[in-house]
Amino acid sequence: MSVPKHARVVVIGSGIVGNSVAYHLGRLGWRDIVLLDKGPLPNPGGSTGHASNFIYLVDHSKEMTALTVESVSQYRELGVFTESGGFEVARTPERMQELTRRMASAKSWGIEPVSLVTPAEVKKLVPYINETIILGGFYTPGVGVVDSLRAGTLMREKGVASGALHVSANTEVTGIDLKNGRVSCVRTTAGDIEVENVVVCCGVWSPRVGLMAGAHIPLTPAVHQMIDVGPVPRFAGAKSDIEHPIVRDMDTNMYERQAGGDLEIGSYAHRPILYNPEDLPSVQQAALSPTEFPFTQADFAPQMEHALELMPEIVGDEKVGVKYAINGILSLTPDGMPVLGESSDVAGLWSASAVWVKEGPGTGKTLAEWMVHGESEIDVHASDAARFHEHQKSRLHVRARAAEGFNKTYGIVHPSEQWASNRNVRLAPFHQRERELQAFFFEAAGWERPFWYESNASLLDEFGDRITRRTAEWESRWWSPIINAEHLAMRERAGIFDLSAFTIFDITGPGALSAVQGVALRQMDVPVGRNVYTPVLSPNGGFKSDLTIMRLGDEQFRVVTGGASGMSDKKWFSDHLPADGSAQLHDLTSALSTIGLWGPRARDILSAATSDDVSNEGFKFGTCRSIDVGTVRVLASRISYVGDLGWELYVPMEQGLLLWDTLWEAGQPHGMAACGIGVYGTTGRLEKCYRAHGNELETEYNVVEAGMTAPRVKTEDFIGKEAHLRHREEEPAAILCTLTVDDHKSKSGAKRYMLGREPIVARDGTRLVDGKGRGSYVTSAGAGPSVGKHILMAYLPPEHANAGEQLAVEYMGERYPVSVAVAGSTPLFDPENLRVKA
Repeated sequence: MSVPKHARVVVIGSGIVGNSVAYHLGRLGWRDIVLLDKGPLPNPGGSTGHASNFIYLVDHSKEMTALTVESVSQYRELGVFTESGGFEVARTPERMQELTRRMASAKSWGIEPVSLVTPAEVKKLVPYINETIILGGFYTPGVGVVDSLRAGTLMREKGVASGALHVSANTEVTGIDLKNGRVSCVRTTAGDIEVENVVVCCGVWSPRVGLMAGAHIPLTPAVHQMIDVGPVPRFAGAKSDIEHPIVRDMDTNMYERQAGGDLEIGSYAHRPILYNPEDLPSVQQAALSPTEFPFTQADFAPQMEHALELMPEIVGDEKVGVKYAINGILSLTPDGMPVLGESSDVAGLWSASAVWVKEGPGTGKTLAEWMVHGESEIDVHASDAARFHEHQKSRLHVRARAAEGFNKTYGIVHPSEQWASNRNVRLAPFHQRERELQAFFFEAAGWERPFWYESNASLLDEFGDRITRRTAEWESRWWSPIINAEHLAMRERAGIFDLSAFTIFDITGPGALSAVQGVALRQMDVPVGRNVYTPVLSPNGGFKSDLTIMRLGDEQFRVVTGGASGMSDKKWFSDHLPADGSAQLHDLTSALSTIGLWGPRARDILSAATSDDVSNEGFKFGTCRSIDVGTVRVLASRISYVGDLGWELYVPMEQGLLLWDTLWEAGQPHGMAACGIGVYGTTGRLEKCYRAHGNELETEYNVVEAGMTAPRVKTEDFIGKEAHLRHREEEPAAILCTLTVDDHKSKSGAKRYMLGREPIVARDGTRLVDGKGRGSYVTSAGAGPSVGKHILMAYLPPEHANAGEQLAVEYMGERYPVSVAVAGSTPLFDPENLRVKA
C-alpha cells in the first residue's frame, strides 16, 4: 500500500493517542493528515491493545485530572465507556488519611460525586471482597472501563470519512530527514512523504523514532504485571464485561476488576523491570505482541498472596485458574508525567508519549489544539516536552527515576517529596560551604539547593514563640521550623541565598529588542541598566511564564527564570527569535552562579565588601550594573522576591565560591544568616503576595484575574496582546486573593497546616465556582512568620473576593475557618513596599 507523497502532518503510531491526535487535527481543520503504524489494525501491538482499560478520575495533579476527565467525556461520546464505579481501599490508617486528601483533590478539581466509605459499604457493592482487612475506601461512581481499540477505530473512521486523514497500517518508519533544523521527510517501507510536521505517538518506541530525527524523548519501557483468573463462578452468566466496581488495593500497589467471567489482577508492587526501546521485538518476532512479554511468576508470587487476602472467595477457589498472564510493557518518564509538545531539539517534531489509555483522547485533543492554535485549553506545562534539562534526557537518569517512581504508582507521595536517585548532578560552586552549614538539600532542575540549614537551629531559641512548630506528622515531612527562623533572621538582619538553579540566557543582536518586546507583556525598550519583571503570555492572554529581563546593552538582554520552567521558557524565546537571524539566544546557566542578599542590613554588608556606591540614591530599585565585590566583578541587580532590601548577584561560576566567602565574612558582624529556598520560595514570597508560575500563574488565568494589570499597555505588539486588551475591558471571572487561617485546631486537638491544592469553600462546605466553571482551591500555602499567620492564596469568584470575607478550607477531612485578608495584590507584609525600596 503506497503512502501520499506529501502531508501537512504525519502521525506515527496508531494506538489510542495517535488516533486521537489525527482525529482532532482533522476536526480543527487540518487536512493532508497521514497516520502510520508498523503493526496491523485495529490492534497494532502497542499498550493500547493490552493495557487494563479502566479509568479512575481523581488525581492530585490538576493537569492529569483534567486530561482524564476530558478523555472520559470523549469515550462516552463515542459510546465505548462503561461506568462501573471504583473503590480505592485502605488497609492502614496512613492510607485512610491519604484518602481524605483524595476527597480534597476531587473537590478542588470538581469531580463529583465521591465519598469515603466503610468496609461494609465496600462489601455491599463488591460482595466477594474480604472487608475485614480494610479500614475503608474512597468511592468514585464515575469510574469505568473503556474499549480503547474500538475508540481508536471510530476516530480513524471519522477522520477518513471527513477527507482529512489517510491511514497506512503495516508501514514502518525507517527515517526522518531534516532541512534547516526542521522535519522535512518521513521515510517508510511504503515510500517517502514530504512533511511539514511529525507527531510521535509510538509509546515505548517513541525514543527510537525521536532519535531518527536527532530528538530525545525521555522515557523507558517498563513492565506492569497482570493476570486473568477464571472462570469465576460468581461471574457466570455476566451480561457485560463489568458489573461490579473496580477495586484498587492501594497499600499493596494492586488492583482487581471483573473482566466478563474472569477476574483481572494487576500489580505495581513488583521490582522495577525496565527495558531499553531497542530491546522490544518486532511484530513478526513477538509471541503475543511486541508489548506483551513472558510472565515472570516469581515477581508476582507476593502479589497473589495479597490478592488472596483481599478476595479469597475467587483467588482461593481451586477451580479458578490462571487463564492469561503477561509482563505488559508501558512507558515511564523520569518525573512520571507525559511528554507532550514540540521537541526543543527539532522544529516540527511533536511528541505525545508516555500517555496511558485513561488520558489518551484528552491528550490527543490537547496536542491538536496546541499545534493548530499555539496553545491548548488545558494547561499542560508540567508535561511539556521542552521541560527537560540536558542531564534529564540521559538514559541513566531516565531509568533511575523511572525505577524509583514505579513503586510509587499507588504510593502515598508527599507534595514536597524529593527524588533519591541520581542526585548531586549540578552543584553550586559554594556547595561545600553549604554542606558545612548542614544544609538540607532539595533538588531543582538537577541543582542541589538548600531548603534550610540545620546549623541555624540556634535561631529557634532566639525567636522563641514567634516560630510555628508543627506537630502533625504529614505537614512536618520535608519541612523544618528552622525555615521560619531563617525568615525572621532575614527580616531583622540579613540573609544570603543560593540561587544557582536559575536558568539564564541572553538575547543579543540588532533584533534583540524586537525579540524580547514581542514576547514580554511589559515595556522592554528601557534604559540600559534597568531590570523588568514581566509576565509572558500565551496567545489567549494566559500566563505562559513570568520572569525577569535585564537590559545590559543596546543589543543585549538577559533573561532570568526559574529552573523548573527554564527549558520551556528558553524554547519559547527561541521559537520567537526573528527569522532573519538578527537576534541570537545564548544559554549562560552553567556559566553563571547567582547569590541573593536581602534584609535591612543587606546594604551594610554589601558596602563592607565594595567601594561602589550602593546607596539608594546611587543604586535605585529596579536597576542593575556591574560592581566590584572584593576581588570579584559582579553583575548586581536590585530586585527582590522576598520583599526586602537587597540584590541578586551574578558572577562567573568559577568565582562563585570567592563571592560567597567574601559576603559571608562581610555579613558576620551584621548577624547575616544563610537562608534556604523555604524562605525564598514560600515564606518571604507569600508575605508579599508574590505570584509563582505553576501555582498562581497558568494559562487558565489571565493578568487581570491575577491582579497584575499595569496602568498602561505598551503600543508595541506582543503575544497575547489582543486577548489582554479584551480582558482589561471585561469584568474578571475570578480574583486572586490572599487568605489567612483563623483557627488551626483540628478535632483531635492538634493544629494542622495546609500545604496547597486544598479546596476553598463557603463556611457550610459549598464549593466555590467562578463564572468560567473553575473551582477555588489553594494555589500556594505557607507560613508568614513576620505577620504571624498561615497564608493561603486562591482565586475566588468576585462575590467572595472581599477583604474580611469568611470562608473555609478543607484539609484532611476537616473544615478550617479562613478569612480573605487581601483581594488583589497588596502585600500583607510592608504593603507600601518601603523596605524593598529603602
